[in-house]
Amino acid sequence: MARAALFGSQLRAGKFWQSLPLALLVFVSFVQPGLAQEKERMWRTLTVSGRGVESIPTTLSEVSLGVEIQGKTAQEVQQEAARRSSAVVALLKSRNVEKLQTTGIRLNPVYSYNNNVQRITGYAASNTVSFRIATEKAGTLLDEAVKAGATQINGISFVATDEAIASARQQALKEATQDAQQQASAVFSSLGFQAKEVVSIQVGGATAPPPPILYRAEAAKLSSADAATPVIGGEQQVEASVTLQISY
Repeated sequence: MARAALFGSQLRAGKFWQSLPLALLVFVSFVQPGLAQEKERMWRTLTVSGRGVESIPTTLSEVSLGVEIQGKTAQEVQQEAARRSSAVVALLKSRNVEKLQTTGIRLNPVYSYNNNVQRITGYAASNTVSFRIATEKAGTLLDEAVKAGATQINGISFVATDEAIASARQQALKEATQDAQQQASAVFSSLGFQAKEVVSIQVGGATAPPPPILYRAEAAKLSSADAATPVIGGEQQVEASVTLQISY
């Protein structure tokens, strides 16, 4: 009885191993077309990159100005720089400027050389601040800052508002996407291919380049002029790029 059971078990095992190659063949026959289609989908793709650019008006001025004082003692120049700086900061706060912050405080000795001998002849102190204000108000404010005690205008640059930049970024991304799609359509049309689907999207980002510093001036020269200092803004560009991989 045990021998008969063993023989039956061996018979079933033999049939299993005989049928296994057929099962594997059927499985492979189902899997291989899927792999082939996947490879074909990946191999038959077109990659295109589009670019979008939006120009927006710069309505804000970013200004850097300060006070520089020279004198015989460190305490003297530091106190005078502090007094003038406080007056300038009070003026700026009264004009409701944005992003007001201190950007530098310095106190350095001033040297003279005589017969190759170096000696301290005095000290120089400087305090600088930066702020943002509407461009249409910048010229008048600069003149007022000079009268309040500023002795240096280190630079001025122009930027758009944060809201305008955000809106321009969205539009630039749309333009970059449309540009990439138009390029792909032109290529497929020339070759007689039909686009199927977008299989990959890469967004290069939408950035606004930092505004350049336009000039540096001695504030004392501005204070001697009767006319208001002219400040005229321009345009700022926001760029975006989008890369599409399209199967065909």
